[in-house]
Amino acid sequence: MADTLISFQDRSAGPAERPVAFTRHELMTILDLYGRHVAAGEWRDYGLSFDRHTATFSVFRRASEAPLYRITKTPALAQKQGAFAVVAQGGLILRRGPDLARVLRVLALKPVS
Repeated sequence: MADTLISFQDRSAGPAERPVAFTRHELMTILDLYGRHVAAGEWRDYGLSFDRHTATFSVFRRASEAPLYRITKTPALAQKQGAFAVVAQGGLILRRGPDLARVLRVLALKPVS
């Protein structure tokens, strides 16, 4: 089966063929969290992946490793379990829900006492 590449600018593609993507606000929320962890020296690299069903922001300690965490957006699950999820390295879903900011709290830096 041949894969079809569709530009983000191609409006003629049907909604089922367009890849899922993060909105600007969602991406800014994720990058804000990412920047705080980079400043703390915990995270070093990230990757983005978009397909027809899921958008994924992967976080790496080193670029050559498997991702520590994956932040996913799956609109098909929005009415059931929530569109957003944080998945740990082994595949364990740490938190899932409809509100990205609330889901990302599981990755928030703990204040140093």
